[in-house]
Amino acid sequence: MDGTLHRILRTALVALVLFAAGTLAGRGVWAGPPAGPLSPEMRAISVDEQRGVQIDPALTFTDHQGRKVRLGDFFGDGKPVLFTLNYYRCKVICSVQLDGLAQAFSKLDWTAGEDGFRVVTVSIDPREGPKLAQHKRSMILEKVGRGDDVDWTFLTGDALSIRTLAAQLGVGFAYDAEQDQYAHPAVAIFASPDGTVTQYLYGLTYQPRDLKFALIEASKGQLGTPVDQLIMSCFHYDASIGRYGPFAFGIMRLGGAATALVLGIFLLGYWRFERRRKRTRSAEAKS
Repeated sequence: MDGTLHRILRTALVALVLFAAGTLAGRGVWAGPPAGPLSPEMRAISVDEQRGVQIDPALTFTDHQGRKVRLGDFFGDGKPVLFTLNYYRCKVICSVQLDGLAQAFSKLDWTAGEDGFRVVTVSIDPREGPKLAQHKRSMILEKVGRGDDVDWTFLTGDALSIRTLAAQLGVGFAYDAEQDQYAHPAVAIFASPDGTVTQYLYGLTYQPRDLKFALIEASKGQLGTPVDQLIMSCFHYDASIGRYGPFAFGIMRLGGAATALVLGIFLLGYWRFERRRKRTRSAEAKS
């Protein structure tokens, strides 16, 4: 019983660590796990944000269909990319995070592939292969609810490629041999169409609005309508929580623009009314 209780408590602590990594990220850099019966490797969990860093396009992985791909294959066609680092056997944190993304995408009025962006999930476990990747992808796309053509690729790779990509994205993770599981922060990372890291969103659940804003930023303004751009001006990225929050000055600016628009419509209507009235009086005077 003592051994079972120890394993339960250890798993609970690991889950708490991962949750903290995703939701209490501070300025995007998580200082480390709390004191407790965790191995030294577990203390490597972190996010060291790497905005402006170029992802190596030559890194090679295997996709969910068993094809060898380069990361460069996902860039160069004008589409920003949302990355996540997970592993497919995970039944707790990874599943919750990917489910959270799927739920957000199911409510977003954009679809990956159709609307100018793509999603790439990379397994951090080098023992996993395409079969697991395909199974996980099917489960996640079912939750998105938009068919199998959604541009969301699930990758597996060797340890060197995984570690190299994680370092370029600034994501630290660790393997706990006793539990046979990986500890890692819950974070979605955005890259521009040329593979430059642009933004980080933290947590196990995501707001469709936040995903849209981060994709607009990553696309350098190529995604979204003028209305989307206007709404985005009312929010700013809050590094303390790793999400977007209301921006008072932007809201005031939007309110001012709305007031000017209403006033302009009123003045235009008044001007037209006055012209019609003058025409009527002129016609009556001639008669």
